[in-house]
Amino acid sequence: MENNIMQILLISQIVVCVLLTVSVLLQNRAEGLGKMFGGGGEVFRTKRGLEKFLYYFTIALIAVLVVMSLIILKYS
Repeated sequence: MENNIMQILLISQIVVCVLLTVSVLLQNRAEGLGKMFGGGGEVFRTKRGLEKFLYYFTIALIAVLVVMSLIILKYS
C-alpha cells in the first residue's frame, strides 16, 4: 500500500516539474541585456491577463513542489 502511494507521489512530482518548466518558459521575457544593465525605459509595469495568471500559477507550482518533496522525504 505504501509503495503505491510513493509511486503516485513520485509520478505527480514529475508532472508538477514538467508543468513548472512549461510555466516558466511561457512567461514573457521581453527584457534583453539592455534592461539588465539599467536600460529599457520602463519604470513600472503591471502584469495583466495571462501573464498575471502564469506568474501566480508558477508560484503555486513551486509551493506544491516543495510540499510534495517534503512529503516524499518524510515517507522515504
